[in-house]
Amino acid sequence: MSRTVQTASEFVRVEVDSGIATIRIDRPKMNPLSIEVQDALAEAARIVTADDEVAAVVIYGGEKVFAAGADIKEMQTMGYTDMVQRASIIQDCFTQVARIPKPVIAAIEGYALGAGNELAMCADFRVAAADAKLGQPEILLGVIPGAGGTQRLARLVGVSKAKDLVYTGRMIDAAEAQEIGLVDKVAEPGEAYATAVEMAQRYVHGPAFALRAAKETIDRGLDGDLATGLAIEAMQFAGVFATQDREIGMTSFVKEGPGKATFEGR
Repeated sequence: MSRTVQTASEFVRVEVDSGIATIRIDRPKMNPLSIEVQDALAEAARIVTADDEVAAVVIYGGEKVFAAGADIKEMQTMGYTDMVQRASIIQDCFTQVARIPKPVIAAIEGYALGAGNELAMCADFRVAAADAKLGQPEILLGVIPGAGGTQRLARLVGVSKAKDLVYTGRMIDAAEAQEIGLVDKVAEPGEAYATAVEMAQRYVHGPAFALRAAKETIDRGLDGDLATGLAIEAMQFAGVFATQDREIGMTSFVKEGPGKATFEGR
């Protein structure tokens, strides 16, 4: 049975159904990510993180658009000192989404531009409809990406491709996005959400703490050098030996072979 949790904003809600949470952005017409929406996304991240019924998360902007960027009319009125105060908060809001300790998939229909693309990059995986458009067009406004676009993009697609997209501000289609590694799967138009949910279902009965450890190890390991990453891996690897799922998984493997364990998420 599904249930709906309303966050602090009327424009963002969390819907949970059969272990999968959907963070739904709903601010017509183009889902601009205003300050209110940014803060609400952070609240939504806290909600799905704290909910033990949630095994995986899908971020979705609806059938027409994922998010076409920040609220430019709102930003137009902001000066240097305003943005000095706000810029780190924007990044913190998106980082909370990136650090949801569960598999997260962005389902992209229509446009994922600017802050919309930066939000999508906070997910572990991105599914885009074949007719979707992605990009970082901030340079066309005389600014640069400020919610992780210069950093997460370069980590995903490499430095030169990231510079191409940031320097030119051009939009790319789903096929090119998949080719460079920005998108993981391309779906038929209108099918991005269903495809993302199907991907998320594989995690619903998975070993929750092992998945959490794997995500944190990969993400935090990439922030440092190899030696630091290996140290994080060793610590997390040892840690999952305290879980019941580790005992279940290994016992099942010995008795029945691989892939037959029924995990409990503990």
